[in-house]
Amino acid sequence: RSANATHEVINFTLHTTLAATTKLVVPTPAKPILPVQTGVQAQQEEQSSGMTIFFSLLVLAICIILVHLLIKYRLHFLPESVAVVSLGILMGAFIKIIEAQKLANWKEEEMFRPNMFFLLLLPPIIFESGYSLHKGNFFQNIGSITLFSVFGTAISAFIVGGGIYFLGQADVIYKLNMTDSFAFGSLISAVDPVATIAIFNALNVDPVLNMLVFGESILNDAVSIVLTNTAEGLTRENMSDVSGWQTFLQALGYFLKMFFGSAALGTLTGLISALISFFSFHIDLRKTPSLEFGMMIIFAYLPYGLAEGISLSGIMAILFSGIVMSHYTHHNLSPVTQILMQQTLRTVAFMCETCVFAFLGLSIFSFPHKFEMSFVIWCIVLVLFGRAVNIFPLSYLLNFFRDHKITPKMMFIMWFSGLRGAIPYALSLHLGLEPIEKRQLIGTTTIIIVLFTILLLGGGTMPLIRLIDIEDSKARKKNKKDINLSKTEKMGNTIESEHLSELTEEEYEAQYIKRQDLKGFMWFDAKYLNPFFTRRLTQEDLHHGRIQMKTLTNKWYEEVRQGPSGSEDDEQELL
Repeated sequence: RSANATHEVINFTLHTTLAATTKLVVPTPAKPILPVQTGVQAQQEEQSSGMTIFFSLLVLAICIILVHLLIKYRLHFLPESVAVVSLGILMGAFIKIIEAQKLANWKEEEMFRPNMFFLLLLPPIIFESGYSLHKGNFFQNIGSITLFSVFGTAISAFIVGGGIYFLGQADVIYKLNMTDSFAFGSLISAVDPVATIAIFNALNVDPVLNMLVFGESILNDAVSIVLTNTAEGLTRENMSDVSGWQTFLQALGYFLKMFFGSAALGTLTGLISALISFFSFHIDLRKTPSLEFGMMIIFAYLPYGLAEGISLSGIMAILFSGIVMSHYTHHNLSPVTQILMQQTLRTVAFMCETCVFAFLGLSIFSFPHKFEMSFVIWCIVLVLFGRAVNIFPLSYLLNFFRDHKITPKMMFIMWFSGLRGAIPYALSLHLGLEPIEKRQLIGTTTIIIVLFTILLLGGGTMPLIRLIDIEDSKARKKNKKDINLSKTEKMGNTIESEHLSELTEEEYEAQYIKRQDLKGFMWFDAKYLNPFFTRRLTQEDLHHGRIQMKTLTNKWYEEVRQGPSGSEDDEQELL
């Protein structure tokens, strides 16, 4: 009996323990498997995707021909972004007429898909922007650029979002809630001064002004996307039982996690690529430029996929990865790979930007609109006011710490150059706002603001610069300098020689280590980081690189001579 009683007690104890454990440990739900289309559905999806790809490539080809005509007929006064948007508007009107006559139906193909923008088009644009920030002016002005791009963008987003919210509560404009207002204020704060930068380069403005505007626009895009994602995250969650202060703290924590986590991930990925390119010399990977170039392309897109996979900002990660790879990794590559990286990134970024601007023009006729005059006018006023509060107070604050002061003329030009471009447009389509009329209102207003800033502010930048700086204008008239706003022509005609690493150990020490004017991060970078992550070339390395370049040039020249057109005059002209 005692043995049976003991056995029953043990069984009861085990049963109770298992039941309690089962109640305490909640099984992790299985990750849902995305549905896979098969059969007829898969075939229809492939056909639709194929037509979308065909339509996109057709639009891109027409835009390339347009840019070529601008260069050929020397229409340098017209920025390419303005020309491409105008062409997109004309193509959209033509397609609308065809659909009205029931000759074709391209509604699905001409609609811009935000997922395509964020997965395929935006990463090359952002990476190329970061990769082009190799000049010393960026790191010398890194504090000012960070202040404008992070705090300035946040100030602009709060002013625009807060203004829209309170004006809506006063029944002056269409009423939006707090999170939707902040989401719109965040997305419309992304600046894209492509036309302004082209004008700056053409008129040879102060290089510090050029770098402040360019550097701010690069970091500003990533910050604006993170702020918009923060607002979307608050919209998706149930915040009805949370106070305003708790909501602010939650949004701030989410933003800091996204910003610093993504920046750290991108920086780490870039440094790893620098170490790999550093040690690749010992395995002779430099002698095979195609493999070396392929490795760099992998690391160019790697941080974006990793960051998005762990719920961080892929745009922020790929931006910092591009900056680090430009500063360290690029100088460990062979000369051939360096040139391949420059030209390939420029070409891909140009095609992606052109495609986005073309679809921006097409959206005027393909996008279902909701237009409210009061909402559009007040949004434009708030955008200009938010930009002013961003630029002027922060510039006066920075002048207390800067050796090269930001003059009032520079402040005014920086305020005037706050153009909006492709990113606000794509973000407006990506917002999941309900009801549908709210989404249409935000999209329509964003398109109008983008066109307003590109056409009016972008077109008025050159007259404004000449009006402010009369003396330089007279000097340019005397020199009869041709103002060239074609970004594509400049990219195709030049190789940035200062970005080709040909410094030996002795030359690097003389140029950087012994300089007395280096301060802060520039001194720390030249003293410790750069020597650790980059390999200084020996005379033997330089000799091998020049032989490699000469061999490729001679091989190309021999193939040209064997072509059908082989007159001696042409060969002499080629030489």
